[in-house]
Amino acid sequence: MKLLVGLGNPGRQYQGNRHNVGFMVLDELASQCGANWSNRFAGEVSRVELDRGPLYLLKPMTYMNRSGASVQPMAAFYRIEPSEICVVHDEIDLPYETLRVKIGGGHGGHNGLRDIIQRLASSDFFRLRIGVGRPPHGGDAADFVLNDFSSDERITLEQVVERSIEIVRFAHANGPRKAMNDFNGKGLPGTEAETVH
Repeated sequence: MKLLVGLGNPGRQYQGNRHNVGFMVLDELASQCGANWSNRFAGEVSRVELDRGPLYLLKPMTYMNRSGASVQPMAAFYRIEPSEICVVHDEIDLPYETLRVKIGGGHGGHNGLRDIIQRLASSDFFRLRIGVGRPPHGGDAADFVLNDFSSDERITLEQVVERSIEIVRFAHANGPRKAMNDFNGKGLPGTEAETVH
């Protein structure tokens, strides 16, 4: 894994949104590593040193539905293959606090993934799906993900972010397939592994 992409929307008004949990994970990882951000490739870019070497971080500043316009040029510049990319994103089809890792598959209606797949002409990247749950009483999903985490959810949000970073570090050190095969044995509650061919 060479490139870690966190999905979200730029702007202070979106910072606490469920849709921005990808940004939250990358911000915390960069903070833990003492890394700084710079503006490149229509996004915020950083580089961290992990146990097995460097990892580039990218937060697209293009708004969610144009995320690929940031990911594709950065991947092309550094000659990073889709299989060397991990995308961290919110997932309404998973209950809150559930983490699922997989390689490949479709976009599942997620506009950020849709644009990345289209612009990379590939869906062969690794994903870390962070469950945010569905809106109660059949509410609108688009409005739901653009709302902040609830007060109850915020109690455990830090733990969700920390578990996500642990998955990222493991995948970087051991490869995404090893992560997918081993994570149920890592003692991270709510974590599941899935491969889509």
